[in-house]
Amino acid sequence: MDSVVRLSAVSAVYEGERTPALHNVSLSADRGQMVAIIGPNGAGKTTLLEVINGLLPITEGEVRVLGEQVTPGSHRLRRQIAYLPQDMFFPPATPFLARDVVLMGRFAGIGPFRAPHHKDRQLAMDALTSVGADALSRRPIGRLSGGQQRKVLLARVIARQPRLLLLDEPLTNLDPDAKGEISRLILSIHRQLGLTTLFVSHESGPLLVASERVVTVVAGRIVPDSVEEPLLVKAA
Repeated sequence: MDSVVRLSAVSAVYEGERTPALHNVSLSADRGQMVAIIGPNGAGKTTLLEVINGLLPITEGEVRVLGEQVTPGSHRLRRQIAYLPQDMFFPPATPFLARDVVLMGRFAGIGPFRAPHHKDRQLAMDALTSVGADALSRRPIGRLSGGQQRKVLLARVIARQPRLLLLDEPLTNLDPDAKGEISRLILSIHRQLGLTTLFVSHESGPLLVASERVVTVVAGRIVPDSVEEPLLVKAA
């Protein structure tokens, strides 16, 4: 299988910190895999996603996504990555309509200072329909519930047409019914689009059960799980 994500002996430190947030981490994820990333708070799980997305410069090692080396200037490469940060919610006063938030997923492909085409708007509406949120298209995003907002954000992922999906705690702050619905949507998106998906989670559930691999991060290092072996994971 082709590796979509490959980290080789990667270390990373946040500005102003002395202790590495990641230390000598090696990890690979193959095309079409769903990989769960678990571990205690502050272990480096979010940092791992930021490094893969080129949002945090590394101090040692190499990160490659889709065969290309990731750097802070990898803007073209990041067009093929959809990243949903943790706790991404819109306050009630947010004026954007749900359909406009989804359309924002097309902006990376459209380019700066260019207006979206009819095709882009149609892709956005099709994406809303695919997650069962087309009835929300004309409602302000800030007036939607947490589960509804997450549906809209997943529609934006679909509209972006990525090859790699990074999710940081996608079920946080949702009620049990919404967690189940969003989990099913994520699995459907992953399978229908043939994505490679890495997600951070601190709880069990359908996503963890469906994952082909579970990677544990502790104190900035990846620890192989004997239950999941063989993992394509190495730790210092």
